[in-house]
Amino acid sequence: MKQIPMTVRGAALLKEELDFLKNIRRPEIIKAIAEAREHGDLKENAEYHAAREQQGFCEGRIQEIEGKLGNSQIIDVTKLPNNGKVIFGATVVLLNVDTEEEVSYRIVGDDEADIKASLISVNSPIARGLVGKEVDDTVVISTPGGKVEFEIVEVNYI
Repeated sequence: MKQIPMTVRGAALLKEELDFLKNIRRPEIIKAIAEAREHGDLKENAEYHAAREQQGFCEGRIQEIEGKLGNSQIIDVTKLPNNGKVIFGATVVLLNVDTEEEVSYRIVGDDEADIKASLISVNSPIARGLVGKEVDDTVVISTPGGKVEFEIVEVNYI
């Protein structure tokens, strides 16, 4: 099975969600099902059907998280020597050559990606264009607005 790259932070967040689902959410749903059963006829009991549906979603998410954690390859870039190359987990400061605007992105796994927090997926076009490059390299990234030229200003392993 294919290994899923994940940062230490991403793995911790998934473990936290898994713990919440197993130890808090699952018992709440079981209690809701038990209460709904007490109301009588299950065929026409909307509370019962809603609780069972929630249980299905919860169990599905638990299986999904366990699968991801089981196949994860946790990469801690802070333990790697910084040789100036863009790798998974690195934080990259880019300079837009046309606008002289600086942006910073951290390359993370698919589950951790959040563009508003400057976390981009390793599978995104920007990350694919950056991985393997070094400080002072110029890269051209295809974006929805057209091709954009960036210069790599800084690469940090934090």
